[in-house]
Amino acid sequence: MKVRNRLLNFGDMIIYQDNDYFLFSLDSVLLANFVTLKLTDKKIIDLCSGNAPVPMLMSFRTKARIFGVELQKYIYDMGLESIKENGLDKQIKFINEDVKNLDKIYERESFDVVTCNPPYFKYKDDSLINENEGKAIARHEVYIKLEDIISTSQYLLKNSGTFAMVHRPDRLIEIINLMQKYGIEPKKIRLVYPKENKNANMLLIEGIKNGKSGLKVEKALIVHDNKGNYVEEIRKMFGSDNDVAEKL
Repeated sequence: MKVRNRLLNFGDMIIYQDNDYFLFSLDSVLLANFVTLKLTDKKIIDLCSGNAPVPMLMSFRTKARIFGVELQKYIYDMGLESIKENGLDKQIKFINEDVKNLDKIYERESFDVVTCNPPYFKYKDDSLINENEGKAIARHEVYIKLEDIISTSQYLLKNSGTFAMVHRPDRLIEIINLMQKYGIEPKKIRLVYPKENKNANMLLIEGIKNGKSGLKVEKALIVHDNKGNYVEEIRKMFGSDNDVAEKL
């Protein structure tokens, strides 16, 4: 069922989503805060945007023009409705398109920054996937694979442009190999842990197109304290107060 929620704690900002589909979650918030955004950035594009949380959250950090790309029409429609109702349609352009077709829409080296919160899981014909098609597409590489995302990002990025992605730690080696294959040098990594003494369950990685070698591994980000509450660093990402984001 389609619902109208507050966008975390950012004033009167809202986001439309559907409880029967894949709701936006903490990984989108982390990506929007992790990516390096510079004053000189003019054009940013977010791939696999879902209902547009990453473009909307990045709009608080930059005045650059932001583009979002989502394949699923119903989810795209909710994102577009949110963008318009929040008055962000002058800054954010949202398109309903397959990421693999972007080379037919945009010229090579058109963007300063590319971000992506992609499907995390590889897909095979015998894969156990969610019966809900929308959730399956959001979680599994049904229509797009990791290599498609990174090769498209290389095409879209200007020289020395920034690529940032959130993913799963178990695919780190594959991610680094593909980034280097397509000339995006990994520059910054941060592992995200649900609690102390737990294994990392998310990975944030950033690279520079045609960048020099030299990787910085940032301090671990632990999401919850020993009482199960969000730590202060996470709570600051949610906006001015903290009452809305408890379920992410």
